[in-house]
Amino acid sequence: MEMAVIFPQENPQMNFAAALRRDLAEQAKKYAQDESLPYCLSYGDPPIVCFAPHDQGSRHGNFLPGSHKAIQANPAWRRRLAKVHTEGRRSLPNTDRGRWMELDACTSSDALLMNIFCHPGVARDGKVSALLGVEAGTPPDFGYKARVPLANGKFDRTEVDVRLGNLLIEAKLTESNFQSAEKEVLMAYRDFSEVFDRKQLSQTDDRYLSYQLLRNVLAAYALECSFCVLIDARRPDLAGAWYAVMKCVRPVELRTKLRISTWQEVARAAPSSVRTFLAAKYGISRECFK
Repeated sequence: MEMAVIFPQENPQMNFAAALRRDLAEQAKKYAQDESLPYCLSYGDPPIVCFAPHDQGSRHGNFLPGSHKAIQANPAWRRRLAKVHTEGRRSLPNTDRGRWMELDACTSSDALLMNIFCHPGVARDGKVSALLGVEAGTPPDFGYKARVPLANGKFDRTEVDVRLGNLLIEAKLTESNFQSAEKEVLMAYRDFSEVFDRKQLSQTDDRYLSYQLLRNVLAAYALECSFCVLIDARRPDLAGAWYAVMKCVRPVELRTKLRISTWQEVARAAPSSVRTFLAAKYGISRECFK
């Protein structure tokens, strides 16, 4: 009989996701006021800052100007800005635009990802690429659709946050966890039992935890790619969940292609203008850059 391994519950006194969400909201509000940027607050507690684009889309408060200019010049990147905020009508005031977008929110991991990887200076100096083990100048492919083989001969079009050459990246910020899925969903993947020691995976009686990580590791295996989880250093809970998955990976070669990095490490390798922006808007301490 398969043994169920229950992942430890998060200490209610140490809700890292809620704490980071609160910190980001406070930092974003201060940044918006200091820079005289248009923004609004959500109805939640704590209220989340959402930035509105300037007239004619010349600037957007949630983005570093250099990154925003590059995004506007790239049709594939620009389409990412049009993702509608699913909770916008319920949790945000009305806007003249008619609706809020997901990447307007100060807590958007996609916006943070694009702020860094769309910036021309990041591509030019190559230090971030070197940190992640990819060739300098490799263009990012956001929302990459990976074809993960299923046991029935079909494919699951898993969306990966970004692909850089042969590196797949799953980026997180204030998300609570990596989600879970019923066991039969994971068992439908062709390589699931070959890639993972199923008995050791974090699970309940009928669900596997960290579903997004399991699915992305399977994508990396099928594509012969490396895989990196990119999180905030203030989220040790997410790091723990990833380490719990990594130790269950069977193929040694695949295990050597799995890694974790933090926004703080990436910021340290980024150009000074990006570092300054990340410190001011996201509260990534300048002490991290020493």
